[in-house]
Amino acid sequence: MFRDNGARPILWLTALTALVVAGLPARADDPRPGEKLGRRGDEIVVCGQLFHTTAPVVLWIDPGGYDAYRVDRRFVPPDQAGWEESQKAGLKSPVRFGLRKHNVAPSLLESVHEKGWTLPQLQEVVDQFVLHFDARGTSRECFQVLHDQRGLSVQFMLDLDGTIYQTMDLKEAAWHATKANSRSVGIEIANIGAYPVGRPNPLSKWYAKGPDGHTRVTPPGGLAQARLHNPQASLRPSKDEPVVGVVQGGKLEQYDFTPEQYDSLIKLTATLSHVFPKIKLQAPRDASGQVVNHTLPPEEYNRYQGVLGHFHVQNNKTDPGPALQWDKVINGAKALVDGSPEPK
Repeated sequence: MFRDNGARPILWLTALTALVVAGLPARADDPRPGEKLGRRGDEIVVCGQLFHTTAPVVLWIDPGGYDAYRVDRRFVPPDQAGWEESQKAGLKSPVRFGLRKHNVAPSLLESVHEKGWTLPQLQEVVDQFVLHFDARGTSRECFQVLHDQRGLSVQFMLDLDGTIYQTMDLKEAAWHATKANSRSVGIEIANIGAYPVGRPNPLSKWYAKGPDGHTRVTPPGGLAQARLHNPQASLRPSKDEPVVGVVQGGKLEQYDFTPEQYDSLIKLTATLSHVFPKIKLQAPRDASGQVVNHTLPPEEYNRYQGVLGHFHVQNNKTDPGPALQWDKVINGAKALVDGSPEPK
């Protein structure tokens, strides 16, 4: 029997330590086995860790998500989805992503191959955020083409309603932009694309003026087929008329992205620049301060760290097109990160 000789605090601490060592909860608010961990629905995953974006996010592990890890095809009947049938359909590999190797020493590469990435290790490698338009118009169609038909991938897709889909952990090198794959994060923004001025294009099938005089975007297959998550989305381009501009030396026309897409893109850009400090909040610019509208020379590209378009990486690409409001995205992300003024 213990006597009350002033040693009660020590005995209490000893008993508490024994409970913790035994694996029992020491406090009423500690988690218990089987307890569900809540999420807000705005988190992205980096090296298995969750980071808030404040934008709507659907992960590949969520119902309705798009899983780039899956071997089988997503948009065919189950009896045709397996790898054997996918090979017959023309796919070359069941894996649609790779290991990041950009500026990775052989010793680190061996360690990552065996143990996986730590966040500090990954932060030394990832330094670019590549923006695409998907040329399919909706994220559902985009994933179908990338995953089921082309055997490619991208870490994020941004739908018309502002929903961000993450298809894999950012530790993976998605196959979306050739030489940028190993060092970048990529996003496919739902938009039917940019086309040479004066030539036939599908824009009139997607965009039309409504009774209020404002332009709306309607997928040809209908909104039900698009499977949008936000029924309250405006489904309007940010500008009523097509934007005309020069990319890769050619004059193109394109409808702008939706306000919901800009809002989510700004929040995701800010989040990525916080998680990956080498992704600087900047776009490639010329001596006059204008965003460069063509592929960067190799030496300039090699040293570039920040946000850029697919056309800055490859000379056969025009995405994200002339409509993207670069200053809106960059300045908006800066405002979230460090309080800089948002664009007018």
